[in-house]
Amino acid sequence: MLTHGDRTVENAVDVYREVSGTGLRLVGFKDVGVTAEVLRQLTDLIHADRRPVFLEVVSTSREDELRSIEAALEVGVDYVLGGTHVEDALGLIDGAPIQYCPFPGVVVGHPSELQGSIEEISRHAAELTARPGVTGLDLLAYRHGGVNPAVLTRAVVESAAGPVIAAGSVDREERIRALADAGAWAFTIGGAVFEGRLPGAPSIADQVEWALEVAER
Repeated sequence: MLTHGDRTVENAVDVYREVSGTGLRLVGFKDVGVTAEVLRQLTDLIHADRRPVFLEVVSTSREDELRSIEAALEVGVDYVLGGTHVEDALGLIDGAPIQYCPFPGVVVGHPSELQGSIEEISRHAAELTARPGVTGLDLLAYRHGGVNPAVLTRAVVESAAGPVIAAGSVDREERIRALADAGAWAFTIGGAVFEGRLPGAPSIADQVEWALEVAER
């Protein structure tokens, strides 16, 4: 993710150009932090490299969440991640060539915190992915303070009828490997790279390559 602190970084275009030569397959950003023009430029650059583009919703209100989805449609991304107002979101997305992966479970606050038992979140995951228009899920596995994130991820993967993307606080080898072993289709990482907390720092590209190597071991 070309994001830090739940905002797209101001130099996102330059950062993408730096990492474009890595083995990175999926690239995303938020709809806050830069202008819509920059997001369109980013989307065009990423698409030119034959990579899908992801926009993650970080809004806490229904109105802001729907504005984020409208921005995703305008920019032309391939995936919308996050959000909790599924009925309203599906109404906006209807007919658009976009994949929608909302949050399972109860999500509160900003930065977002996931609540609920593993059983409740897994049941919600199954219900969401049974709905037409819901492609997969954006799971805040490491934003839940009361359960084992790896156990939660595996349970959601087994319950969901679609890919599970783990988002938030993925900042070390242990967590990357736990998510991969649990069957997560993908994970988001941004802040850890921009803060230079991974091997290969201060190079952003080298940190990305390291994270990819860990995930594929």
